Amino acid sequence: MSSTPDPFATSSAARHATTGPGPERTAGQPSVGELVGEVSRDLSTLIRQEIELAKAEARQSARRAGKGAGMFGGAGVAGYMVLLFLSLALWWALGTAMGGGWSALVVAAVWAVIAAVLAARGRAELRAVEGMPQTAESVKKIPDALRGNEEKNS
Repeated sequence: MSSTPDPFATSSAARHATTGPGPERTAGQPSVGELVGEVSRDLSTLIRQEIELAKAEARQSARRAGKGAGMFGGAGVAGYMVLLFLSLALWWALGTAMGGGWSALVVAAVWAVIAAVLAARGRAELRAVEGMPQTAESVKKIPDALRGNEEKNS
């Protein structure tokens, strides 16, 4: 047998250190309370930074959305002007063939038909709206759940 010590064998000092009341802190190691405090400060800082980032992103998105909405408004006005002048051009073109008064009535009748069709389609779409049926159903269940009568909600 060799006289070299087994590197995997535990020494008696090592056994006493692991079975004792607990490891002692050295001067450079922070306590558990200090570590928890540091983690909570870091977490609080992280959350504050994330909230500030979200606010900045929301402001930027709102600015861009406002610009886009303004441009859509401008496009709507421009589209209205196009329809107005196209209607005037149609009125003038028909006026050369059948007279100014009758051509105005024809153009007005065309726009009346378009308005009626759009109104009918819009009314049908609004009638198809159901609201929030799932939310309404779940809100109706809240009083029974608060009373402990969940079986009535089934």
